[in-house]
Amino acid sequence: MTADPLAQTIVLAACAIALFLMCVAFFLTVWRVVNGPTLPDRIVALDMLVAIAIGFLAVIAIKTGFNLYIDIAISLGLVGFLATVALARFVLTQGMPQDDRDPLAAAPGRHGRPPETRRGRPQRRRGRAR
Repeated sequence: MTADPLAQTIVLAACAIALFLMCVAFFLTVWRVVNGPTLPDRIVALDMLVAIAIGFLAVIAIKTGFNLYIDIAISLGLVGFLATVALARFVLTQGMPQDDRDPLAAAPGRHGRPPETRRGRPQRRRGRAR
């Protein structure tokens, strides 16, 4: 059974456009891995790289008609998920380096120091006691 030549042309053109767009996404994501401001940004970018690689495999499977690429893409998805969970768990247990922390997360209070390092008596609530 042969496919319509017009349909083959459309599928090949769509595959070429998809591969080009995935190349652009791949290079932008690699840039985020290299220049990411924080460790969580890099972890999310690595997870995105796995998703882009799965997309590459799916497009190549469509273009070549070789269905084993789909099985490889499924396996890569499972491994990528486990790697992302492992990296997130590592960040939770080990913590992030001090220079990778979000500067807005520990904004200083009114006195110029973070709330946990202020000295003096505790702040009283204003107004009537309930």
